[in-house]
Amino acid sequence: MNLCLPKAMLIDLDDTILDDSSNVNSAWEEACKLADLPQQPLLSTVHEVRDWYWSDAARHREGRADLRAASARIVDIALERLGHRQDGLARRISDRYRDLREEGIVPLPGAVETLQELQDRNIALALVTNGAGALQRTKIERFNLAGYFGHIQIEGEFGLGKPAPEVYQATMRVMGVAPQESWFVGDNLEFDVAAPQVLGLKGVWVDRAGMGVPVGSSALPDAIIGGLPDLRRLLPPDAKA
Repeated sequence: MNLCLPKAMLIDLDDTILDDSSNVNSAWEEACKLADLPQQPLLSTVHEVRDWYWSDAARHREGRADLRAASARIVDIALERLGHRQDGLARRISDRYRDLREEGIVPLPGAVETLQELQDRNIALALVTNGAGALQRTKIERFNLAGYFGHIQIEGEFGLGKPAPEVYQATMRVMGVAPQESWFVGDNLEFDVAAPQVLGLKGVWVDRAGMGVPVGSSALPDAIIGGLPDLRRLLPPDAKA
């Protein structure tokens, strides 16, 4: 893919820099053991409710602002469907799930090293992430990521999240760059590719699963990579912005 060298890259956090979701299934399996119920029906119901919950844009916005509350609601609905409502059980399961999820977060292979390489090439970097301010800041501090970015914009602090146009516009304004000088790099086809492309940025999609763009998707990434280290093949080896 022939792309012009950017002055700036706006980069997503979860499942782009940090592995935030590889332990989803194992975390649910462990957390659901707190319920004295047949595990397979419980897990199947939790996954059904989870898919329903996150499929709606309004619930998605509400849920990512308080992941523990969202997980508790998912478990509560699942237990209700199974006729097993018990005071406090949904919260115990959901808190255990979220604790395991947070404990399992690690940087994706080569991601931090790639941030350093991009910084060394004088490409301005911004971190643009959805989610609650305290939770996202904790991740940033835990893995010492702040020093790689000239600007960090978190939904819970800014007041809006992707895919609102103001999110990308405000980031570029702070960085002093134009859309045609900028790339957005992330794993979400809507938030990190389609929405920034509307404003004139290049959208680089992180396809960790290697499955390609889903059939029927209207998003057309300018480039597809398996992880941040693959950005190297999009840039000249000795490029300077």
